[in-house]
Amino acid sequence: MIVPGSSSQALASALATELNKPLAAVTYDQFPDGETLAAVPEFDGDRAIIVATTDTNDTWVELLQLQDAVIEAGATEVITVIPYMGYTRQDRAFKSGHPVSARAMARAISPTTDRVILINPHERSVADFFDGHVTICDAAPHLAESLPSGLSEPLFIAPDAGAIELATAVRDEYGTGSTDYFEKTRHSGTDVDMNITDTNVSTRDVVVVDDIIATGVTMSTAVGHLNDGGAARVYIGCIHPLLARGARTRLERAGIERVIGTDTIEREVSAVSVAPTVAAAIEAVDIETR
Repeated sequence: MIVPGSSSQALASALATELNKPLAAVTYDQFPDGETLAAVPEFDGDRAIIVATTDTNDTWVELLQLQDAVIEAGATEVITVIPYMGYTRQDRAFKSGHPVSARAMARAISPTTDRVILINPHERSVADFFDGHVTICDAAPHLAESLPSGLSEPLFIAPDAGAIELATAVRDEYGTGSTDYFEKTRHSGTDVDMNITDTNVSTRDVVVVDDIIATGVTMSTAVGHLNDGGAARVYIGCIHPLLARGARTRLERAGIERVIGTDTIEREVSAVSVAPTVAAAIEAVDIETR
């Protein structure tokens, strides 16, 4: 059965359709003292596929509870799909005495799952923190699905060199265009310098591609540079549309045409689903282990 976390109900439903599997009836409650309870009162089958984005501390607790709940309900195999894994940007200790939070979270959920599936974690190295089999899926090509056809001399640009592979994947799926990236210097979480390359963006349609939009500071800065350079339209494609702290307003003020995100984090901009990619990953591992 497909077991949805409270933040991944649409994606879990889409995955159930892809795999032709039933959805478990999950209940999400909160006690007067603030403690949460995720339970699976109706569960039928030996395998549980939990789909749970961990974008808050509560959803991390919920995931732990769901893993324990399905085992209590009789599941003999647990697959944990984490569409967006929070704390992946804390993959090393920032200072002496600081935690490696991504490692702590991975260690917490590893004992009660057989396999983990991640979608474009901010750092691929976080897979090493888990015990057992981890599959990393690339959802970037899906972002091309909602772009309009006939973009004018499209340029797929990354906000830094580290995201150029994502921009290239979207370009390749779209079928035409060129790629580039900004040179970025970060002074703090909100102070970022970005320098556009010598690429001419005048009258061109530009798609800025990144793995995650958190506050939107970096992305809005990039959009401002592109508009100053005379870009015709600027689209934004992001795999994980976290969109925290006024990010949506910040992007609109910067002058974007549209934000296109996936359903790894379910927002109003989640125009495309990663369910086909997750389903393919589950089926591929099943073939390998037969």
